[in-house]
This record gives sequence, C-alpha cells and structure tokens, in this order.
Amino acid sequence: MKLKITHVTSAHPRYDTRIFEKICSSLAENLNYQVNLIVADGRGDECKSSVIIYDAGILSGRVNRMFRTTKNVFQKAKALNSDIYHLHDPELIPIGVKLKRLGFKVIFDIHENISCQIKDKEYIPKIFRNSISFIYRIYEKKSLKKFDGLILAENSYYEYYKDLSNNIEIILNMPDISSLEKFVNKGGDKNEIFYIGGVSVDRGVDVIVDAIKIVKNKYPDIFMHYIGPFDKKIINNLDISSIEKNIKFYGEIPLFEGLSYSLNAKIGISILKPIDNYLRSYSTKIFEYMALGLPVITSDFQLYKDVIEKSNCGICINPLKPKEIARAIEYIIGHPKEAMLMGQNGRRAILKKYNWEVEEKKLLNFYKLFEDNIE
Repeated sequence: MKLKITHVTSAHPRYDTRIFEKICSSLAENLNYQVNLIVADGRGDECKSSVIIYDAGILSGRVNRMFRTTKNVFQKAKALNSDIYHLHDPELIPIGVKLKRLGFKVIFDIHENISCQIKDKEYIPKIFRNSISFIYRIYEKKSLKKFDGLILAENSYYEYYKDLSNNIEIILNMPDISSLEKFVNKGGDKNEIFYIGGVSVDRGVDVIVDAIKIVKNKYPDIFMHYIGPFDKKIINNLDISSIEKNIKFYGEIPLFEGLSYSLNAKIGISILKPIDNYLRSYSTKIFEYMALGLPVITSDFQLYKDVIEKSNCGICINPLKPKEIARAIEYIIGHPKEAMLMGQNGRRAILKKYNWEVEEKKLLNFYKLFEDNIE
C-alpha cells in the first residue's frame, strides 16, 4: 500500500518552485508514495505531474489567510486522513499541533527564519517588532518540539532549530537542472538584465533603478526585465521617468514564461539589502542564474562571496551603492569574453555541486525513515 503524503500551504502558489516543482514532484515519482497538495488560491482541484491538488478556497487579506483560510485548510487536511502531513507556512503551526493530537505524523518545512524575519517586516510598526519576534520564537519552539521532523531550507537555520527535533534535514532550494535546460543562455546581442522573484526595496529595486539610470549614459539600450510580484505603491514611489523605456515590471507570471525573458540577457541580478535574514540565507536566484549560464551580480555578503567569487561566476558589490552596481553591469557588458567565462563557470558549479539532484537524495532518505516506521 502506498504511503499517503499531504503537503499543505495557505500562502504559496500551487506551482511554487520549492513545494510543487521540486519536493512534491520528486516524491510523486516514487512509486511508494501518493502525494497530495492542499493550496488556497480559489482555482479548484486538479491532478498535475501525479500530484493531486486540493483547493481550500481563497480569501483576501492577511488576517483572513491566517485564521479563516487556515481553518478551511485544516478541514481539507483532516478529511484526507494521510500518513504524513508536510506543512510549509508559519500560520499552519497550529494546524500541525491539531493533527498531532489526532495521531498523525507531521513534518514542518522551515522556508524562512521567521523570528528573525519579523524584525524587518515593514507592515509591523518598529516599536513592536522585537517583542513580536520574541513571542513568536517562544511559541515556535514549544510547538515544533511536538512534530515528527523538521526540514530546513538553509544551513544557517540549523543553529536556531537543532534543539527542537531529533529528526532534522537541510534541504537547500537548489535549481532543478533538467527543468532549466532549455533556458541556458547562449549569449544574446542585447544589453539586457534579468531578475526573477519578489520585487521590493529590501530586494534592492531602488538601488537597481538608480544603477540603470547611470548605465544608460554609457549604454542607452540597456533594458531591465523584472519578473515577479510587486506592490504598486513601491513602484509608484520610484522615479523611473528617465528610464521608462529601459525597464519593465511584468508582475507575477508562470515560472517558465518568466524564464523565457532570460534568453537574451547578459546578466542575472540579485541585490539584497544587508538585513539579518538575508545575511544568513542563500538567494535562490543566484543559483538559478548560474544554472542558466548567466554572469551574476549580487550583494557582497560573505555567504554569497563564498559561492560567486570562489566559482568566478560573477561580481559581488555593496548592495547600498548604485554606482558599484552600475560599474559591475558596465564591466560585464563591456567584457564579453570574461562574461562568457563567468557564465560557463557558474554552470559548471551548478552541475557539480549546487543542484536539486543532490538535495532530492536527502529528501527521499528523510522520508524513508517515516516509511520504515508506518505500518
């Protein structure tokens, strides 16, 4: 009989790269598992890539998502009567506790160090951030000790969570080489820069815009592709009047459609501000750019320098200085041979070390422990 696994998210899209494209799809390829995924997007139920997707419906607003949506998700989860529940959002921790009380096995997947991340949440007044972070950390520690296993998306999270479970695995969010193969860069003639992911000030949209203004003086045809969700207020607060023809914000679009805009790009860019969570966590984007064969421009955090500079696949800069970003862009555009070598080096590092195939083996071994202990 197949082991019945249900992944649960109330916040991520149904085709989320980590949850659906990597974890669920990898597990579904194993003949011993039946894999379900509960989402909350209002798009209905379906079966895709052997993963059965159940929709708990969509409600607008953060408060609704945290309370009413999670209630609907819990009812869906309980009804599926699965052997293992694998949860992906912090607001689902109470659901995990309830499922444990009902006798189910529960895994919690820590995508972000939430207690650290709370300290930088712009929608929380600064005066309350440290207190909320402290309270969340206490609640999280108490709750997660009840679960059957933890998966960590970053190496740095281990120090925070190592005492909460005897069953911990680090599954890094590395690129799936096979799915990106058709997007490998061939070296286009256009001076284009590619970004994919959430668009925010913390992720450097303001300094990148300022850098594009500088680069335009030397390369008038410079063009910046911004693929990913954004808050209109943030974009409206940017002064892009002088570069309206040099930048485009596409919003959230399907992953592979978004990646198609990288084919003519010369640079993949990921500028993260020096806030606590980013200093200790990998930017998944830099590995995706490396897999695409793009030279990378990213922040000069030691964590990133250990990847980019050691692999000689890009340039690390001060994320607060647009002039440094502009110089890096101009260097890569102006030195095509060096840029090609950077792209090749990054691709080589991905094939050798930084890829999903390595992480998938850890995932399957982690689940094998449960398989051996469930009748």
